[in-house]
Amino acid sequence: MRRICVIGTGYVGLVTGACLADFGNRVICADIDEDKIQKLLKGIIPIYEPGLKEVVDRNVIKKHLFFSTDVVASIRDSEVIFIAVGTPPGAGGEADLSTVLKVSETIAKNLNGYKVIVTKSTVPAGTGQKVRQVILRHGPAQAEFDVVSNPEFLREGSAVDDFMRPDRVVIGASSEKAIEIMRQVYRPLYINETPMVITNVETSEMIKYASNAFLAVKISFINEVANICDKIGADVKVVAKAMGLDGRISPKFLHAGAGYGGSCFPKDTLALLKTSQDVGVPTMVVEAAIKANEKQKLSMVEKIKQLTGDLKGKTIALLGIAFKPNTDDTRDAPSLVIMDEVLKAGGKIRAYDPAAMDVVRSSYPDVTFAADPYEAAQGADCLVLVTEWNEFRDLDLQNIKQLLKSPKVLDGRNVWDPKTMKEIGFEYLGIGRGIKA
Repeated sequence: MRRICVIGTGYVGLVTGACLADFGNRVICADIDEDKIQKLLKGIIPIYEPGLKEVVDRNVIKKHLFFSTDVVASIRDSEVIFIAVGTPPGAGGEADLSTVLKVSETIAKNLNGYKVIVTKSTVPAGTGQKVRQVILRHGPAQAEFDVVSNPEFLREGSAVDDFMRPDRVVIGASSEKAIEIMRQVYRPLYINETPMVITNVETSEMIKYASNAFLAVKISFINEVANICDKIGADVKVVAKAMGLDGRISPKFLHAGAGYGGSCFPKDTLALLKTSQDVGVPTMVVEAAIKANEKQKLSMVEKIKQLTGDLKGKTIALLGIAFKPNTDDTRDAPSLVIMDEVLKAGGKIRAYDPAAMDVVRSSYPDVTFAADPYEAAQGADCLVLVTEWNEFRDLDLQNIKQLLKSPKVLDGRNVWDPKTMKEIGFEYLGIGRGIKA
């Protein structure tokens, strides 16, 4: 059992802390946000993530997991310190490291023995060296510590399973002592022979950005293919299936839709682009993927207009606000672009999402939030599916047709079969499904 402190109880920090406690470590999740810590102490999980509450509750009962606003005491009481604070994009797209470096300074001033300092936050290559310099500058003379990079690869909506059963664990370090301690931190995974990629700090940092950028490129690529399919009468779902059967390509992330969003892909691709500019190495593929994704979001509005004509005075039923199912995260979500553009054009929005409505309610006072999909559809001129929550797959489509003012549907995630929709009597548009049904 290792004594661990996780600084930051956001999405990454809380999942990391709870799961490391489940591995048998003693973990303190520390945060200066008193409201968040008070909720956690009362058993209230501040984020929507399936399965997380069960892991938290189990390890609180076992006294493996603790929560505290006393960051200093938590640092001094631990031997491994994970930095899991936010790194939002700056004005130029670069990752804002101010909080990471501020936390590093706090750690430096409270070194009371050898510590392994782990960056779990997504940070650009070179951040580990910056953290090291901060600690050397502000820490005691002859301080004993090692800086390690240990990037997360968590998908929102399945983060607990991703942490417990990862494809790989990446550890960037230059010290054998630190590497061995990290192996002990991840002991259950190490024993189960989960692939452990041991490398230097800079390579570890780069692995995270390269991985997310590649997946973003795949999404933007298949969306552009879908747009071509719309023009020539091809079906992108069949195209993607055939592509995915090629072992060199794989079917993952080849799902055409309204574009990607969330906390990782938009931020990380911009940060990688900024890094490439700083070192004078153009990343034309990544830059094209970013531009294609923004264009894809706007193309959803054009498809709505294709169904409804002028949006002024029209009511659009929007199903799904979160950027993906099983999360309440709306950062850079395609739904926000759609809502903004429809409202700007004089249209109205009646929206429903199982988890994310409260997140955006205050920002969209002109949007009506429905109690369920059927209320959203009532009297609407068009229904637009943006997020593929499972409950939307099982809607009573006959009922939906009767509720809509006009039986028009834009399926932004290709959830429904065009032939079935046509048979029911819908005027249907998918993404890259060839022609309007």
